[in-house]
Order: sequence, then structure tokens, then C-alpha cells
Amino acid sequence: MQEILFEPIASFASTLGLLFLLVFSTFGCAVELGSGGPGQDPIDPWGDPPPSDDDDTTDDDDTTDPSDDDDATDDDDTTDDDDTTDPSDDDDTEPPGDPCAGLPICDGFESSVAGGQPDSSTWSIETPNCSGDGQAIVDDSVARSGDKSVRFEGSGGYCNHIFIAPTASISALGDVVYGRFYVRFGQVLGPEHVTFAAFADQTVNKDVRMGGQSQILMWNRELDDATLPVLSPTGIALSVSPSADSWTCIEFAIDGPAGTLDTWVDGQWVEGLNIDDTPSPDIDSQWHNGGGWQPSLIDARFGWESYGGTAANLWFDDIALAGDPIGCLD
Repeated sequence: MQEILFEPIASFASTLGLLFLLVFSTFGCAVELGSGGPGQDPIDPWGDPPPSDDDDTTDDDDTTDPSDDDDATDDDDTTDDDDTTDPSDDDDTEPPGDPCAGLPICDGFESSVAGGQPDSSTWSIETPNCSGDGQAIVDDSVARSGDKSVRFEGSGGYCNHIFIAPTASISALGDVVYGRFYVRFGQVLGPEHVTFAAFADQTVNKDVRMGGQSQILMWNRELDDATLPVLSPTGIALSVSPSADSWTCIEFAIDGPAGTLDTWVDGQWVEGLNIDDTPSPDIDSQWHNGGGWQPSLIDARFGWESYGGTAANLWFDDIALAGDPIGCLD
């Protein structure tokens, strides 16, 4: 009887154990399959769904719109910096001085029209005795100061000369005439005689001329063709040779009653270009041979004149004449 009762119970227990194992196995698989990645807590398959990873960006209050950043929009360091000023507003910047201030005869050719001749109210065009193909043209591509100068284009031969002369008389300057001009040669001076400045002496009705010969600066007296310096090797060495394509400042002083002449080039007195009261070999001895020289200047001309076949282009700027020393410009 006991064996009969035990068998159903054993069979029921066995069935219950198999059912328990089946349930446990199913639950364990579900837990294993719902686990997070390595190092993460298991996820309850019957719990609330996990938060979406997208919420990290959409709901993250720590991430702000850069456009709302007051530090970027209110940065006055670049837009309102009062330390940055326009140099054109600087009151300490002064315009360059007038190169003709206080000078009775002076011109830098700024009022003349480029491509034409110098202002006729200040200058006249002169071609003494004859005229040829020489030209005097206001040039706005080359200047010593300002924007303009006068370019002279001269061919070889006397009649191809071209000069400009101030309309104001230089006789009003007094017994001593001081001059200053800037000249720019398109080529170095050659061996032939040329003139680029001339001053009429009414005592003999001839010119005192400044120019070049033997590749140096020299003076020449039209009356007897005396030269300053004497064109000997020693005399030539006592003058100077201007460079081409650069501005040269030339100053002079002619004292009529004293019969003296002095010349400065770029601010330096030139020994070979002076006349004093004592004849000096190789310098002013020819000048003294003609007797007492006491010029009375009434006219000044600047330009180009060739007594051989030499042609040239040269420029003048900042021409000034006065009764007192003038000096080169800074």
C-alpha cells in the first residue's frame, strides 16, 4: 500500500522538479541576454526601458548655445578699443614745410600742369638767337619734392637749346645773388662743353654760364671763354662729377662788387668752383687774366645748351634765387 502511494508522489515530485528547472533555466537566459556591456550593471528585462543615449545631448543643461554666451557677444576688446586710432587723425603729424617759404623767386612747379610748359606767370621759355627741337615739359613722374619737376629734352647743337627764365627780375635781389636748384642728369656729364644755367651780366652784355666739360661741373665766361676751374688735370680733380639718375643740390653765390663766386654741391663747398681776390693756379687764374670782374646780373636761365653733339635729358626742381643764403632742403 505504501509503495502504491509513494509512486504517484515520486512521479509528481519528479515532474515538479523538471518544471522548476525549466522555469529557472528560462529566467536565467533572460537575465543573461539583458545584461549591459562589460563593466555595466545588468538591465532588468521587466523594468522600465533604459534611457536613450540621445538624451545626453538634448537634455544636458551643461551644454549651452554659444550664441547665448555673454562673454563672446559683449567682448568690447576688439570693437570698442579706444586705444586704436586712425593715424590720419593724429594732430601731431604736420604737413611738410613749403620749400619756397620766404624766398623772393622760387618754384617747385606744383602749380604747373603736367605735360605742359611751366606756369607762364612765373616762367618764360627762352631760346636765345635761334631755336630747334629742345623742349621743357612739366613732369609728374619724377620730382625732388612734391609731385612735379621740369624735364628738359635737348639735342646736340647750339640751336637745339631750351631754357626757362623767371619772369621776376633778379636785379632786385641786390649786389649778391644766391641761388639753389636741384638737377637730375639722365646721364653723366661728357667731355664736351654744355650749359645748364646761365646768368646775364649787363656790364659786358654776356653770360656767366654753369655747366659741364671734361666730365665735371664747371663755370664758363662767355666773354672770353675762361673756365672755372682751369681744365688741367689738377683743376679737374678740384671739381666734382655728379652721378646720373639722382638729385644733386647745387648752390652758388655771386658777389658783383667783390668779384667773387662760390659754389656748393650737396652742401659741400667745392674748391675748384670758387673765385676769390687772389688768382690760384688751376682754379681761377683764367678768370683773373681778363682784368677786374664785377658782374651785374639781370637775368637767370635754367635748361640745356650743347656746343657739340651731346644730347641729354635732365630735370630741375626747387629752383630758388634770393639776396641771402638759401641752403639745400632736408
